[in-house]
Amino acid sequence: MFSGKLHGIHAPHRKNTVDRVPVRLPVPPVITVPMSMNIGAPAKPVVKPGDEVKVGQMIAEAGGFMSAPIYSGVSGKVKRLDEIVSSNGRFDTVVVIETDGQQAVWEGVKPPVVTDKDSFVEAVRQCGCVGLGGAGFPTSVKLNVDPDRVHAIIINGAECEPYITSDTRTMIDNADDVIYGAQLLQKYYTADRIVIGIEDNKPQCVKIMEEAGKGVPGFEVAALPALYPQGGEKVLIYNTTGEIVPEGKLPIDVGAIVINCTTLAVIAKYIRTGMPLVEKVVTVDGSAVANPQNVIVPVGTPIQDVLNFVGLKCEPKKVLYGGPMMGTSVPSLEAPVMKNTNAVLAFDEKDAEDPVPSACIRCGRCVAHCPFNLMPAAIESAYNNKEPETLKALKVNLCMECGCCSFSCPARRPLVQVNKLAKAMLNQYNAEQKAAAEKKAAKEKEKEAV
Repeated sequence: MFSGKLHGIHAPHRKNTVDRVPVRLPVPPVITVPMSMNIGAPAKPVVKPGDEVKVGQMIAEAGGFMSAPIYSGVSGKVKRLDEIVSSNGRFDTVVVIETDGQQAVWEGVKPPVVTDKDSFVEAVRQCGCVGLGGAGFPTSVKLNVDPDRVHAIIINGAECEPYITSDTRTMIDNADDVIYGAQLLQKYYTADRIVIGIEDNKPQCVKIMEEAGKGVPGFEVAALPALYPQGGEKVLIYNTTGEIVPEGKLPIDVGAIVINCTTLAVIAKYIRTGMPLVEKVVTVDGSAVANPQNVIVPVGTPIQDVLNFVGLKCEPKKVLYGGPMMGTSVPSLEAPVMKNTNAVLAFDEKDAEDPVPSACIRCGRCVAHCPFNLMPAAIESAYNNKEPETLKALKVNLCMECGCCSFSCPARRPLVQVNKLAKAMLNQYNAEQKAAAEKKAAKEKEKEAV
């Protein structure tokens, strides 16, 4: 195993729910299932108001190549198709289902026929799987590569964000599914290594995965330093293989596929049983939560129902999808649990208060802790001065928005937020430059024709 490591921070772990075996939420009265739960095109509803649905029945088909189908996690009746405001501020179509409490399974649920790599990728697509560590990238697209290009399959079990333990519970409770998924990847790809990266603050997971993986050729467990953002895709690749994914390139360009351990377990379960992705284990924690717990919920369950189940100490002032480093605020407690929701964190007024920034003191901590050695303070200056060429030179698009810069800044400046805005500025500038170049080329072509 490669012994190097990239920079990062020692974020507080706060893994309060690591020993909390997931418990199932009682079937909610209503679920609201968004059509945009992945990077890429939203799914297209295939049901209408009044339709009866069952668990595992498709309610939306993939909206294109970069998309994934959606299945009902409950039995009941489609109440309406509606729109909600999602956490990114955009309107999203939703399928609202009134549940009947029976949880009847759809008769069409059956294991897929998988005979080769192509049928395996198609099965992953039909499963409805996306990156369940939070990214939401359609897994079938990630796996739709030439098998001969894959030299290392890296299973992401780092789970480096504070609070979150849903992946940890997957490795403890469903180790056989993770290993079966690894064997499927091994069967259909030509990787020399299959390595699961786990932070060394999870010794139980390391031990369980080592034991479960015995006898699987090429399988290894990498116990990595507990240093955030260890679970970042490019960070994990470097810290397990020594390969650097260049700017604008993908893991496959250095011969790697990275897949979250829970994503892999869901795929394995689908191949065995035919039950697609319909529910999630969600870590529920935070200073406003009375009884932190891992909870099994149908996709589309309102967050209010989840918080009512675990109990609250006080009215939460901020609720997040995901962890405190890279999570996003929910617009309303009626917002639903999505496919890639691995945690719901609710914070009291003290913890929800935004820090008051002061002037940059040029201490360099943001640079010292950035995994990719970027210069956040310089990026902030270039953004404020509207200098896209400088942003390009500073390689702002390499930023993974992990938040190490903001976390380590003694002036409490919103550096990661500015990085995100700076990337949008640069992308708009690049698009305008490309359009201008194409227009110029077209005019020159017209002149030559004359």
